[in-house]
Amino acid sequence: MPITARVPPFNTTLMGVVRAVADAYRLPVSDAMLFGLGGHAFKINIHDTLCPSGPYCWDRKPFYQTLSHVGIQITESAFMGSDSTAQERRAVEADLLGRLDRGEPCGLVNLEYQLITGSDETGFLTSQPWPGIDFPPGHLTFGSWQEMGAEIHVTFLTFARVRPAPFLTAVKASLRWALDPNEHASHENGYHSGLAAYDAWIKAVEDGYGGGHGNWWNGQVWSECRRFAARYARELAEALPEAAPYAADLETGYLAIADNLARVSDKALPAEEKVGRLREARSRETACLERLSRLLEDLNQRGS
Repeated sequence: MPITARVPPFNTTLMGVVRAVADAYRLPVSDAMLFGLGGHAFKINIHDTLCPSGPYCWDRKPFYQTLSHVGIQITESAFMGSDSTAQERRAVEADLLGRLDRGEPCGLVNLEYQLITGSDETGFLTSQPWPGIDFPPGHLTFGSWQEMGAEIHVTFLTFARVRPAPFLTAVKASLRWALDPNEHASHENGYHSGLAAYDAWIKAVEDGYGGGHGNWWNGQVWSECRRFAARYARELAEALPEAAPYAADLETGYLAIADNLARVSDKALPAEEKVGRLREARSRETACLERLSRLLEDLNQRGS
């Protein structure tokens, strides 16, 4: 059964797929709530050399757990490489086809996150994140997966609908995600998350990596996340009286971070200005985390 939900053109392609899955399951949740309650609004991950893999190479399991409070459980069902056997590929394809026939959304991440929207007689049909851009491939040939080229490092994802947590429980979990460095930890050497990511970014710019594709892409993704963090703060204030006293400062702070990171993404911006904007973004991030901590304390007094 084809999945007809539209995948929006987010830079954070994982969240574009999550948005489509939420729509397929008819979950009444805004974009800001998806980013915020799932925790991705607060994520940042930077490699020592500003590799564009920053948005992808981190331990996503804590994120999956936090997102489950919204009503979506993500499972990494299989990892396959260029050396996977024909039998292994057939087994994965059979599992995915069965799930699609039952109306269960499935996806993958190879170079970007994609929703598997259905299949034809030759292979899987996959969403492409950005209109007018024929990348990543919108078709995956059964058996060969030839559209992925010679280097394949694909993780297949399944998305189950689960019972959402009570709203207050979900909000508290999202704030704990934002405040706990362990929730942001990367699983590979050379990557840095949380406030340490800003330090790594500054050093990478000073070391000469600020004019490359990786700097641009990290800026695009993480600035988008902070814009949704700002919107999340605004929507929390509308839903929870305890959040209202903090909302304006959080929205202003996260928008300033987003603006700075968007400017830093400009390949032509001088390194000195990049460093200055990153330092300001780090300072703003620290202040926002302090406010989130106080908000969580207020919510904890309210109970579960």
